[in-house]
Formats: sequence, structure tokens, C-alpha cells
Amino acid sequence: MLTIPPVPSVVWGAAAAAEPFAVMDDAASSGLHFLDTPGVRTLLTPGMLAVGDALVDAYSQGRFVCVLGEAGVGKTFAVHTAARRLGELLLLPLRFRAQPTPADLRAALHRALGLRGEAPADPGAADAWIRRALALKPRIVVVEDAHRLSASCFEYLRFLHDDLPQGLCVVLIAQARGERSLRAQRMLATRTAGWPYIWPLTRDQVPKALPALHPLWQSVAPDDLKALDARLADGCLRRWIVLTLHTQRVLAATGASTPDWDMLQDAADRVDGGRRP
Repeated sequence: MLTIPPVPSVVWGAAAAAEPFAVMDDAASSGLHFLDTPGVRTLLTPGMLAVGDALVDAYSQGRFVCVLGEAGVGKTFAVHTAARRLGELLLLPLRFRAQPTPADLRAALHRALGLRGEAPADPGAADAWIRRALALKPRIVVVEDAHRLSASCFEYLRFLHDDLPQGLCVVLIAQARGERSLRAQRMLATRTAGWPYIWPLTRDQVPKALPALHPLWQSVAPDDLKALDARLADGCLRRWIVLTLHTQRVLAATGASTPDWDMLQDAADRVDGGRRP
């Protein structure tokens, strides 16, 4: 029987064709892990793979990609890690306003592109600087909390995308509840290369993923990992990283090398205030 070997990922390389939840030893993710927890490794979850594939298409075509998922599942981490491996990342954090405006986008792009001084008050002058800089080489513009963008902000991003001969790769990161808002933007329908959705880990995936995420969990029984996931995490990697950090502190305080069930419960109490299942 003829078999075709797995094709290495453009973004993740041969590791993506290995076993599920392969670990990436990659400097591109340095400083991106939540809370900068010591020992946490870059894990190729199904969500990471989906984001990487979609971003490759969007970057090569100069198009949009919309990354969706609940809070804490790793949307931002996946996008930033993949983008760093592909090209120059321009991060536009929009947390400073409840309702960002095109002026906010202009100011954020001006800073991200490293343009001199403050963004010009005149929109035409500001756009001339931004368009000239964006035309120099392909870049990846990442917009956090994109479900909060107004219609005028989407129109501004469309204007930049359509104005550049090579298009513009724009990654819109949004929580799951914001999908309807993004889908309502008609301009995205013809300019978007993909809509990857990052799901939480399933309960059965947890015993496979956690020992790869951090060596601390390699000595914990699979059923105990499932019980902890049911109590605290529901497959959310951000919550697992928080629990990892608290467990490390308990181990340091006790001098133990590996956690037992009581230690894990103590660490869980610190995370959720002592709530018991």
C-alpha cells in the first residue's frame, strides 16, 4: 500500500507532522508565555496548527484572517508565535479604548511602524506616511479585541488593504462571542483567507497535552490531571499555566521534587480560593 509521508508545516516545520501535541523548541515564542512561567513549552495544539496554516495563506495572499475562541485558549499566543516565524509583526493593541476609532488605528500604526514623532493630526497626511511604510515590504498587522472595532475602523482597514498592490495581511483576534460582529462586516467575506477557531482541550486530551506543556505534570496520574481540569481549567491552557505556577511555588516551599495530590489541591485552592468540586 502506497503511503504519503506527512508534509512539514510551512510555519511549524517537521514538528507539526510528529505526534499530537508536539513541543516546539523555538526562540520565536520567547517571552510570549502567560506570566512568563518557568519551564512552559510551546505546544502544537490543534488550534496552533490551524492558526499557522491560515496565517500562511493570509500572509502569502495579503489577506485578512479572523482568529476566534474563548478567553484563555491561546489565540494571541498562537498568532504571535506564528507571525514571528513568518514576517514582521505589527501589533495594534486596542485595549486603551472601549470603542476604537480610525484615529486610534492611525496612531497605533504610526507607532508600530516606527515612524518619526507623533502621528499627524491631519488624516490624509497620517495615511500618506502609513501607506508609504506599508508598501515597502510585507507585514502582518495584528489587531487584538477586534470584535470591538466600529464599522469605520473596518472600513479603514479595508482602505489600507485595497490601496496596497500586494494587499495587507491583517489578523483579527476576537472572542467567540464577537464572531457575529465580524461576520456582519461584508468586506471581510471577500478578503478573508480563513476563520480558524481555537477550542479548549477536551478532557481526554489533557493527559496527553499537559506532560508536554510542562515537565511538572509528567509525574501526575492521568485521572488526577482530568480531575484538576474539571475543577479549574476546562481545557483552558491559560488556567493550566496559572496552576503550574502555583504548584511550582508549593514545591519550592515544601522542598518536594514532585507534587502529590494534597499539594495539587493546595495549589488549586490558591487559584480558586478554596472552592472544592
